[in-house]
Amino acid sequence: MDLAFLHPLYEHPGPWASVYVDTSRHTEDTPHERHLAAIAVSRELAGQGADEETCRAVREALEELQHSSEPHGRAVFARAGEVVLDPPLTRAPDGNSAYWAPLPHTAPLLELAGEDTVCIVGYVDRKGADFELRSAFGPQEAGSVVGRQYPIHRTRSTDWSERHFQLRVENTWEHNAAEIADALAVCQEETQADLLILVGDDRERRTVHERLPKRLHDRVVEAPHGTGSRLLQEDVEQARAAHVRQRAERELERFLAAREPGDDGRAGAVEGVPALVEAAREHRIDELLIRPDGPDAHREVWIGEDPDQLAVRRTDLKILGEQHSWPARADDALIRSAVATGAPAISVTPAAPATDHEVPVGGLGALLRWK
Repeated sequence: MDLAFLHPLYEHPGPWASVYVDTSRHTEDTPHERHLAAIAVSRELAGQGADEETCRAVREALEELQHSSEPHGRAVFARAGEVVLDPPLTRAPDGNSAYWAPLPHTAPLLELAGEDTVCIVGYVDRKGADFELRSAFGPQEAGSVVGRQYPIHRTRSTDWSERHFQLRVENTWEHNAAEIADALAVCQEETQADLLILVGDDRERRTVHERLPKRLHDRVVEAPHGTGSRLLQEDVEQARAAHVRQRAERELERFLAAREPGDDGRAGAVEGVPALVEAAREHRIDELLIRPDGPDAHREVWIGEDPDQLAVRRTDLKILGEQHSWPARADDALIRSAVATGAPAISVTPAAPATDHEVPVGGLGALLRWK
């Protein structure tokens, strides 16, 4: 996940109110239920020590969602009586939650607001293809390709002239497949789509897939639907989930390979809070891997005013010359450091069924920029 959108949260000191609300339920009673939820969240923050102005700002922001049709939910981050950031969620949280802490509690965003995977669905046949863009805004037409229209179909004759005709059919399809692949690559570049779903008969899908640029091969999913069928939203969601899982599996594989010492005796990955804190202070984190249910995720560390001012013990910060320090969750402190240095982060939870769910140890790990 690209964390750049979180920059506004680290331009101001805390403490911060961090709220996650579920907007997936839609009934006649929803406005009243959300009104009550806004009051409950505000009271929860006040009970944790939040100031009245910030509680009011959060409550007003949640009141504005009474009639929202958002399918999943919203996160709200506020301080000093002002909502600073309120990103929509791409997955509904498990109920409403509120936190008041020195740092914004951003770790849940890795699972609840992962990139809304933008998909291009390509409906492929031998004559061409239609492209459809699938995103949070619903399906949209994204263009089409009309290839050579003749000859298209084979015959069953073994006559020399018919064999020659069949060769021309093959040439026509090879030409059309190449045109479809070229157009699909251009469409992906223009839309920055994360996932390409090819729909059609097996051979047509495979031929187009093979002709796409290598940079796109990891983004392609072939849907087992015949020519002319249209993907349901649940089919798209399954493809998205598979894409997220495969990406998490790839990053875990990279991590497992990198944590083995190289010829110089040093590893290209670390895990565990002490090693991660040291890497963050030295700006060496290239990618942060988090398993939110890991025991180290909520382990207490100490932070200073700047993102690279963090330590396992409070006394360590004083040794480093930091006079002001506060306790914070390890995952939130490491995310703040990652944002400051432009490093991405990923939840490896989707890969858990296919890998050792204890990796990384404690639930926190990182690939390093340099050893």
